[in-house]
Amino acid sequence: MTRSMKLKKRSRLKKEVKSTIEKDNGRRHKITKYWIQRYDLFSRYDQGIEMDEEGWYSVTPEEIAIKQAQRYRGKVVIDCFSGVGGNTIQFAKVCSSVVAIDIDPVKVELAMNNAMVYGVANRVDFVIGDFIQLAPSLKGDVVFLSPPWGGPMYRDFESYNLDMLQPRDGYSLFQIAQSITPNIIMFLPRNVDLAQVEELAWLSSPPLNLEIEENFVGGRMKAVTAYFSCNAV
Repeated sequence: MTRSMKLKKRSRLKKEVKSTIEKDNGRRHKITKYWIQRYDLFSRYDQGIEMDEEGWYSVTPEEIAIKQAQRYRGKVVIDCFSGVGGNTIQFAKVCSSVVAIDIDPVKVELAMNNAMVYGVANRVDFVIGDFIQLAPSLKGDVVFLSPPWGGPMYRDFESYNLDMLQPRDGYSLFQIAQSITPNIIMFLPRNVDLAQVEELAWLSSPPLNLEIEENFVGGRMKAVTAYFSCNAV
């Protein structure tokens, strides 16, 4: 066998091995990028943190979640799409109590586990349910909205429209949140149309105060947080 043939065979073998790994470990392959960032997501990852596939790309990085929570010390916060609990945990550390809602029972179970890892599970009321349906019965000082962005594909858009949020458009979700309190936090993609976010504030009656914060981790912009309020929280 010539050297050229050996190199071709080795190259073909590498491709076959790579294909097999990707096929047999499809889930792990999909989350490889996020696995590298696991300590950015949860600093206590090695102490028993658990996530489903969606959680890997949807949980708020811990550094950002801490900053968001610090503004609302001593308040009652409603985390409307709590997922695997990244924000819930940080709110629970500094707020008087947290209501963490998710429609997926698996995510609620994961969030409970993760809150126990951080020692704050006893400060959280975990609820399996649809925030939209539960809203009329909810009471709190602050509503945190981090609805699904539609997966990692949000990055493919030059400008992310609020209509792309799930399970309803951003305008509808914001109105539902306003029925609870004017103090609303929205965690949004970094490429969100800021004109639409500003529109949420001035279309409200009365118009709301708005502060927009660009969120960075490791020097890279990850997202945008919009803080709405009527008066000082």
